[in-house]
Amino acid sequence: MRRANPQTLVADAAPTEPAPAPALRTEFDFELPRGFVDADGVLHRSGRMRLATARDELLPLYDARVQENPAFTTVVLLARVITRLGDLTRIDAQLVENMFASDVAFLQDLYRRINSEGHTRAAVTCPSCEQSFAVDIAGGRLGES
Repeated sequence: MRRANPQTLVADAAPTEPAPAPALRTEFDFELPRGFVDADGVLHRSGRMRLATARDELLPLYDARVQENPAFTTVVLLARVITRLGDLTRIDAQLVENMFASDVAFLQDLYRRINSEGHTRAAVTCPSCEQSFAVDIAGGRLGES
């Protein structure tokens, strides 16, 4: 009976292919803390934000409202990168202006996270047990992270 050479077994094995690189994520779903109430009284809480481009960050600088009041930059910028809010697909500066301040603050933080850090997770520590873990600040259904 012939014995197999261990070196031959290794050479005969199929080469291991590297794992594919994760796909670039360019859109992020979110859930507003309060929600936007439209003219018909409909509450819109879930939405989607896309990654910003250089153009998104440059164009507000030419906007007359931003030139008069630099704080308006946030409103114009968010209106450019929010692609959906509830059933609404036309997001403009006037809509963002009429959002609750807490929702705008949430969106500013989300914008910063996805454009500078590339994700929506935040490291937190439980005040009771001091256990550290990550949560997804984009939100979701109750009980989900």
